[in-house]
Amino acid sequence: MSSNKLTVGGQAVIEGVMMRGPKMVSTAVREPSGQISVKVDPVSSLSDRYSILKKPMLRGVVALGESLVLGLKSLSYSAQKAGDEDEQLSDKELVMTILFSLGLAILLFVIIPTAAAKYIDASFTNPILLNLLEGGLRLGIFLVYIYGISRMKDIQRVFKYHGAEHKTIHAYEAGVELTVENVQKYSTLHPRCGTAFLLIVMVVSIIMFAFLGWPDLWLRILSRVILLPVVAGISYEIIRFSGKSQNPLVHIAILPGLWLQKITTSQPDDDMVEVAIQALEAVLVEDPLPETVSIVAPLPTES
Repeated sequence: MSSNKLTVGGQAVIEGVMMRGPKMVSTAVREPSGQISVKVDPVSSLSDRYSILKKPMLRGVVALGESLVLGLKSLSYSAQKAGDEDEQLSDKELVMTILFSLGLAILLFVIIPTAAAKYIDASFTNPILLNLLEGGLRLGIFLVYIYGISRMKDIQRVFKYHGAEHKTIHAYEAGVELTVENVQKYSTLHPRCGTAFLLIVMVVSIIMFAFLGWPDLWLRILSRVILLPVVAGISYEIIRFSGKSQNPLVHIAILPGLWLQKITTSQPDDDMVEVAIQALEAVLVEDPLPETVSIVAPLPTES
């Protein structure tokens, strides 16, 4: 990536794309009418107010928490604009959704694997082997979960928008003009993808938890939950480094994360790329907007 380029990230939403730059966050959605609605908000990170949160390890936890909140807000907006007027979340509903999501993640990826590991093979008594078995189960559940949701028709469209997001960011980082034709030339796979981050989280947790011993079930669950911010912080630093490194060994190491994106991204249609371009261009501004604005792009013209 060119040194004069802003660091931009994003995610796919319902019939659209969210993009976040240093000062702005935008959500572009293709409405049922065919028009593109773009919601743009100024954004400031908690780390801008407390500089200590920009330190390695801490910045990853902050980034993950803020991404979760912004992502759910963008999903709520996209659901509303894509046709479901009742899907706008209140602040209370947003908090409850976050808590439910975290609880489900802890159930699937902490409680079930660590509770099941002991009973798969009773001959395992070595704590390190038991923890590695638990980590393998966690990784297996994660991969099955990703594959399972990828078979859902609605999620397949979201994964196409995910591909459009990656292609558009690639084109921006390459410095080419943001046109549909140019963007479509780039890969749907990106080293800084959230999918790759989650895979790194799985691997880091396997290594870290392997040396925690094998206490009672509730202590195992508690230790894993408490250490989740540490795992997230380490994983963030790894993916941040890999996204900037030109070392061929690093590129080889991140290949599993790119391979996994072959499930979570698909080749987008041209109209999806148009939405991603609108989302990205909305955050490429020098000065933050004073307040939320909504923009409705004109209907695309026939070629």
